[in-house]
Amino acid sequence: MESFYYEYYNKTGTIAPARGCFSRVDVEFHGVARPDLEQCKKSFYFRSAYRNDPDIRIDQLRRQGDLLDQERIRRSIDNDAAVVQNYQRLAARTFGIFDLDQPMMSDEFIESIIGPVPTPIARLFPNLALDGLASPMVDGTFRFTRGVSRGFHFKNLLGGEKAAFDLVLDLVVAKEPYNDTSFCIDEPESHMNTRVQADLLSVLFELIPENCQLLLATHSIGMMRRAQELAKKERGSVVFLDFGSSDFDNPAVIRPTVPDRTFWNTANEIALDDLAALVAPERVVICEGKPKNRNARRNFSHDARCYQNIFGSTFPETEFVPGGNADEVVEDRRGVGYAIGILSGGSIVIRLVDRDARSPEEVEELRRDGVRVLSRRNLESYLFAEEILAALCNAVGEKDKVPTLLAKTKEILASRRGDAPDDLKPASGEIYLACKQILELSDPGNSAKTFMRDTLAPLVRQGTRTYDQLEGDIFGN
Repeated sequence: MESFYYEYYNKTGTIAPARGCFSRVDVEFHGVARPDLEQCKKSFYFRSAYRNDPDIRIDQLRRQGDLLDQERIRRSIDNDAAVVQNYQRLAARTFGIFDLDQPMMSDEFIESIIGPVPTPIARLFPNLALDGLASPMVDGTFRFTRGVSRGFHFKNLLGGEKAAFDLVLDLVVAKEPYNDTSFCIDEPESHMNTRVQADLLSVLFELIPENCQLLLATHSIGMMRRAQELAKKERGSVVFLDFGSSDFDNPAVIRPTVPDRTFWNTANEIALDDLAALVAPERVVICEGKPKNRNARRNFSHDARCYQNIFGSTFPETEFVPGGNADEVVEDRRGVGYAIGILSGGSIVIRLVDRDARSPEEVEELRRDGVRVLSRRNLESYLFAEEILAALCNAVGEKDKVPTLLAKTKEILASRRGDAPDDLKPASGEIYLACKQILELSDPGNSAKTFMRDTLAPLVRQGTRTYDQLEGDIFGN
């Protein structure tokens, strides 16, 4: 067994007869005299990346001893199961006030003993609440509430919930004796989704005592982004260390690095690797429309959502995004195309605008500059095309009403003398009402735009002239 440990610590391919692995490491603290034995015990607190407690059910208590004297792991590859030990430590510490006839502890007890734990757990998982410890003499485990499910077992938590609970609980238990410590956690993001990862960093950052450090080894872009936010918020509180260019077969000095574009490009490459190409869409079409914000309300990204409903199944690798008005799209004033190029270098970016009243010469000039221009005046000219209105009649079982609806549409357009005959956008509201009344539609949407997005856009299908022309306009097919 000893030779096994020596081979690991020496990072050798064959078992080496080396001795005294621990004695070959010397740790010095800047500006601090050599610490005494008690200070050495609390200098570092380690959690390995292999943290897994799938179930907890304690039917007896064991003396845990002083936390400073506990050796839970010896190597960074050891399984670091701490939840069971922390349960026993909390339960044993307070065994005298258990009511053995009641499987749950009182609210006062929960608040006094594990009060620091429920708040960060609720912050990470808003729909999850820690009830407390069940009695080890009855059903020794942690109990939780989610929605209408009250007091359910620790083993029923999701993997990410267990992983986050482990780290939060362990830090709460350890921070009293480890009050002048460097807490070292390897890959704290393990088993967690990306949303929780960044929030977990904030929680850990807030939980560590004032006189302590938090050292994390992570591949999580979310955690690194949150660390950058914390660094801006509290200057001097966060330091980035980049080990990528170091050769640890030789003496190496690691110094803080500035998280510049080179740093982030490297981090993205390491964290995502080939997934970057899978996550990033193959093609991004920047079209006209307001991005999602307070002013846009329900009709944010209207054109983009229409296009997505039309081409979502035939061009699943394409993402449609709003870029503002036509001039903003042409000039990419919002920097949408530039940002996409930086974040996902493999994506093709297409700028798309309505034809509007542009002359053939203006359209040709835009196309020479790489901007796609619709053949028809605007998106409404496709969605309210006679072919699509006829398809609407067929879809609702009113085929006989096609002539009536088309005649009414022509009448509406003819009555709008100030508009161009092919400009259906100003008339879209009236045509929507005509469709609603003539076809007696009960749930067409509360406005012309929702009607266009949810009812008409899905009718622009492959095999129709309207679809073929729109596809050619955007994708060049």
